[in-house]
Amino acid sequence: MKLTGEIAWSTLFGGRTNAAWKGACDGEVFVAKLYSGPARNPLFPNDPRAEAQLLKSLSPSMQSPVFRAQMITDAGTCNFYDHIPGTTWQSGVAEVAQLMAALHAMPCPEGLRHAPDGSQELHEQTAKILSNCAESDLIFAVEPAGNVGKSGEKILLHSDIVPGNLIRNDTGLHLIDWQCPATGDPCEDIAIFLSPAMQLLYRGDTLTSSEVEAFFSAYGASKVRARYEFLAPFYHWRMAAYCLWQMQNGRPDYAQGLALELEALQRSKTSNPT
Repeated sequence: MKLTGEIAWSTLFGGRTNAAWKGACDGEVFVAKLYSGPARNPLFPNDPRAEAQLLKSLSPSMQSPVFRAQMITDAGTCNFYDHIPGTTWQSGVAEVAQLMAALHAMPCPEGLRHAPDGSQELHEQTAKILSNCAESDLIFAVEPAGNVGKSGEKILLHSDIVPGNLIRNDTGLHLIDWQCPATGDPCEDIAIFLSPAMQLLYRGDTLTSSEVEAFFSAYGASKVRARYEFLAPFYHWRMAAYCLWQMQNGRPDYAQGLALELEALQRSKTSNPT
């Protein structure tokens, strides 16, 4: 990446972890993302090297930004990649499902972290989140019963497919913010996207039951759907714990998300009695 002229900078908003700016110079429009450092976040890691690795391996075969450069600065690591113009996703779950299915069919690079696989590993991750929370008895009290074994899958996962990381423009739907990729069970990506809390926080509303149906119809893997439905109570339990952690770390806007996840947890338990 070589620029010779003066760069016009503007701040990008929407991310909840790192600072980002749009730069324009010599006819090029790019993003500079300054990483805030190792994430304290117990659910979404923040790894600039992983993002760089993924963007290099995906471009141009996937609807993702083209990676340009990485710079180590006194303020932290900064990744540069092409800016994708457009608007954040608000509707059209079939498009998201098709993009996710295409991602899950791609070869998985070596060296990625492994996402929790099966109910036991989800339990362990959730318990770790709650160990950093005060007054967590309410969440522990609704822990799902039963056991869902590991899938053993090594699928490429984005791990943070929320509305704010989906950009739509004339060329289609694009995935941005690849700082927490993983390998593992495709249900992980599905759970994050369908999460009532994540939908509310990034889009202002939850998905309807008909939208969930349309998503799975477009994703097109009945066995994955069946597995997700067995695991749904554990995913909602984990997200409820995450919302509690956020609330106790200065983010009161997660309170409604916590309530929604607890409601979804109860519905999913009813749908999958043990």
